[in-house]
Amino acid sequence: MAFTKLSIEAAGADASRGSTPSSEIDIWTIFRALRDARSVFGLRPGHIQTLQAMLSFLKPGHGETVFASNYSICHRVGGIDERTLRRHINRFVELGFIKRNDSSNRKRYRVRSSGGECISYGLSLAPLLQRASELITIAQEMENNRRDRIFVRKQILTKLAHLEEHDPSNTFINHARKTLRRKLSLPEYRALLADTDAECQNLSTPDDPPETMELPANDGQIVRHQSRSEKGKKDLESNVGNEALTPDLLTSVCNQATSFSTQRLRSWLDIENHARTLAPMMGIHPETFEKAKKTIGAQKASCAIFIMLQLGQRIRDFGAYFHSITLGQRQTQFDPAALIKRASKTNECVG
Repeated sequence: MAFTKLSIEAAGADASRGSTPSSEIDIWTIFRALRDARSVFGLRPGHIQTLQAMLSFLKPGHGETVFASNYSICHRVGGIDERTLRRHINRFVELGFIKRNDSSNRKRYRVRSSGGECISYGLSLAPLLQRASELITIAQEMENNRRDRIFVRKQILTKLAHLEEHDPSNTFINHARKTLRRKLSLPEYRALLADTDAECQNLSTPDDPPETMELPANDGQIVRHQSRSEKGKKDLESNVGNEALTPDLLTSVCNQATSFSTQRLRSWLDIENHARTLAPMMGIHPETFEKAKKTIGAQKASCAIFIMLQLGQRIRDFGAYFHSITLGQRQTQFDPAALIKRASKTNECVG
């Protein structure tokens, strides 16, 4: 198929846009622009193939009129039915891309006078070529939109992967992935990105802001403070026991959790096994529970399950709350011994 360049003078309306030079425009650039923007005009791949075949009949220096017969065009397209060809041509005429110049006998040809004047009977593609600037602009806008949709989609997938790693039981993840299976517009992608950002924010931001503390300005005091903090972090497990929190006290206060056990919970091992059973029932992924055990200790992670179940409807999302107090920013503030002691006086776990 020959690649033909035609010199096209931009129309006044198009030239004022300044988007396309008025010197020479590659006819196949115009074709590719219409191909990429075909959905805007309601065109199908069959229409584009017909137009491609008609453009291939144009010859340099012979104008913008197609003189080939319907049979020749159908053969070059690939053997389509002549009725299909007529429908495609009529559609291009409706859109203003083709103009019919019919002779009296419906034949397509050119006649010239002795003075050099010319009359062409056939399918004129001049309207298509005159709208080059419009088509190229629309195609560029669609390409920019496509690239932006891909960019925002990748952002959403990255944030969902982060959310799934830290809170696998979050129901928003499945909802978002189902939404991504559909063909979304750019505003819909951006709305989903905003929802995903909100979920990530809820995951990493504690319900109550941490209390700020003023550190002394003396360097030696700062070093000693950091040393004490590191030691306290390493002794999380022993701190639970030092606060005189016993299995009997925990089970007597958090009776909601013990009501699901068929046997009496006598030891911390029994409590840990029961908490491991309760976690999936509360929407907490088993892997999240195991990570919490490794991070803050088995006793503290088990106490978190018992206390949360006792709080019941006061916690909106068990999975996110458990992550926050065991793996998130609130883990240093979570003190099960103090909570249980306070609850033992009020017969209620208070968070």
